[in-house]
Amino acid sequence: MSCHKSYITTPIYYVNDVAHIGHAYTTIIADTLARYARLINQDTFFLTGTDEHGQKIEEAAKNRGKATQEYADEISAKFKNLWDEFDISYDKFIRTTDKEHKIGVQKAFSVMYQNGDIYKDKYKGHYCISCEAFFPETQLVDGEFCPDCGKLTSIVEEESYFFRLSKYQDKLLEWYRDNPQCILPKSKRNEVIRFVEGGLNDLSITRTSFDWGVKLPKEFNDPKHVIYVWLDALMNYVTALGYGTDEANMEFWPARVHLIGKDILRFHAVYWPSFLMSLGLPLPKHIGAHGWWTRNGEKMSKSKGNVVNPKEVADAYGLENFRYFMLREVPFGGDGDFSQRALIDRINSDLGNDLGNLLNRLIGMSGKYFDGLVESNLVKEFYRKELDEVNSSISKLEPLLFELQLHKYLEELWRPLTIANRAIDKYQPWSMIKEGKRDETMALNGLIATILAKVSIMLHAVMPKSTNIIANALGFEINPKSFNHIIREDKILAPFKTKKREPLFPRIEKELLEEKKPQEEKKEIKKEPKTLTLIGIDKFFETSLKIGTVVEAKEVKKSKKLLLLQVDIGEDRPRQIVAGIKEWYSVDDILNKQVCVVANLKPAKLMGLKSEGMLLAAKDSSGLSLIIPEKPKVNGTPIS
Repeated sequence: MSCHKSYITTPIYYVNDVAHIGHAYTTIIADTLARYARLINQDTFFLTGTDEHGQKIEEAAKNRGKATQEYADEISAKFKNLWDEFDISYDKFIRTTDKEHKIGVQKAFSVMYQNGDIYKDKYKGHYCISCEAFFPETQLVDGEFCPDCGKLTSIVEEESYFFRLSKYQDKLLEWYRDNPQCILPKSKRNEVIRFVEGGLNDLSITRTSFDWGVKLPKEFNDPKHVIYVWLDALMNYVTALGYGTDEANMEFWPARVHLIGKDILRFHAVYWPSFLMSLGLPLPKHIGAHGWWTRNGEKMSKSKGNVVNPKEVADAYGLENFRYFMLREVPFGGDGDFSQRALIDRINSDLGNDLGNLLNRLIGMSGKYFDGLVESNLVKEFYRKELDEVNSSISKLEPLLFELQLHKYLEELWRPLTIANRAIDKYQPWSMIKEGKRDETMALNGLIATILAKVSIMLHAVMPKSTNIIANALGFEINPKSFNHIIREDKILAPFKTKKREPLFPRIEKELLEEKKPQEEKKEIKKEPKTLTLIGIDKFFETSLKIGTVVEAKEVKKSKKLLLLQVDIGEDRPRQIVAGIKEWYSVDDILNKQVCVVANLKPAKLMGLKSEGMLLAAKDSSGLSLIIPEKPKVNGTPIS
């Protein structure tokens, strides 16, 4: 078995607010990776925690009439308690207010200084308190607003220590080039490369405008300076292992995976590796940046009252069902949408019908034909083809997991369940038993049990409690020994007896959490100021717009608004798009017309019909008009 070390981290969460679904998503992914690493017998260290320094925390505490440390203690405890309730298997929960962390940060500052990478100068620039960052005027929106969060910046002029970030530009580009998977997904790596190629300025790494942070080492004799929150925060990944104090756990460095949200990618993919180079430490293997979550297609905000509380969802629908949904619903790196209906569909379809029902079928068949006994010794003799298909899928899984393609991991893991359910329908054990084919029937039960065993082991990191129940029903325990026995060596299960049990994933018929009523949402929207939400150019270019031609059009029966279109956008097949334009365009009007298509929308269902895109249109008091090219263009031509 493998004896490699796996060091897996979440970002440390900022204590200016309580945990939301994005925090839960990151932490569940990290927990899944850590559980899997332990299952394959890797020496594993899983870190999470809270980031508690900076001007924003100082101000949040002041606004609440609390001492800063008291406020940080309160919010940090809420994060820790939630992860404990969620049974997150972290090895250490670090706080940047920990004494050992402060010592490690001060040591790093001294080492960087001794290596010639820190110098003192004066800084004047536009500072965003919310992002804890300076921005050059060329990056500001309308000359004064932060390009990241849109909030007003202020001119700050102060003495500062600087880190020679510019010195590491070429080394960073070399690292990105030589390590294609250092940033995942690869589209994010390309984004970082473009940023670094644009030129790096030296980084201001201390502040004198507030006190809440790590002070400079005593030998600098400069007590008014506080170490910049990002140098302080990023160092947690090594101070948690004892950097600067007891360094016994530094053997876990470098990190196998740093998991982060895409909004802090630059800090982790540019600043952090530069700091590590300066300290002479190895660089992390992977930095994985995931997307953001919306709710029912809308951006979450407190003013709308639509922020998803992960504990409420887990309490209502089951923690493990929630874990499965989060990892299966969205490709890593893309933005995800939470809706109760999507969650219910995953529970009823994937978990209930495919997995839970397969266990029930096995219990039913074995009980009816063999008094509950299941033996697997003849599986390879009668069902070699099915077993080979299953093993082919299982062999693809581990690389997908550590490349953070978690939705593909679960998609591939579900193929064996399809093979199992298909085998029952194909071979019809009820007929085989009547024909006296007891060996073939028993072997089929053995095949189903073998598939359930393999799937439960590979699903264990995602749903540990549910898979333990399945394993118990199959007469074995999930641990590194059984992983090696059943997955690596393809050994058969020992004979066991099944017993009747309640369905593992009971069907859910209706939404279990109360949703805000549409009319209340409208009232809320009217209260919001009519201002544009500013986005950066990179955000705009995440949308793929293409020219397409409508090659087929039909009316959707029973719908007053919908047309079913087939649109050629230069791919190997036309896209099916359900468009609500029937009041303004007939089938004849739209046929052969060129249109503008949003090509990278997640597929949706309208009246049971799959829609793989959206047409651009404009609507005012005179009606709706499609946006069309002025002159004919080749199908698939990008719109920019």
